[in-house]
Amino acid sequence: MTYPWHLYLMALLYVIAGIFHFIKPKIYLRIMPHYLPNAKFLVFLSGFFEIILGLALCIPILKNISIYGIILMLLVFLMIHFYMLSSKKAGAGIPRWLLILRIPMQFALMFWAYSYLNL
Repeated sequence: MTYPWHLYLMALLYVIAGIFHFIKPKIYLRIMPHYLPNAKFLVFLSGFFEIILGLALCIPILKNISIYGIILMLLVFLMIHFYMLSSKKAGAGIPRWLLILRIPMQFALMFWAYSYLNL
């Protein structure tokens, strides 16, 4: 089955984002809430899931499961985005307006994934 090009774009974005968890883990470690245990493991785990879910989007039998997985993953990532708003240090030097903008962007990404369920 052939999907629209933008589904493949979304898949590629998650795969690339996941790869960066392994290439540049320090970036992600800086924004991990201190109350979560095993931060490095969680960074690698989230990168692994981003790669797997991105690839699974392109496999017809796994597409819908992947979409639900992406939505769930983005919901979990909201915790990180809210944590980053808790202090200047947690914000990792990112402007506050951009941190605030990331919250609705998460929901837009969820909607984007959800929109492919009926394909």
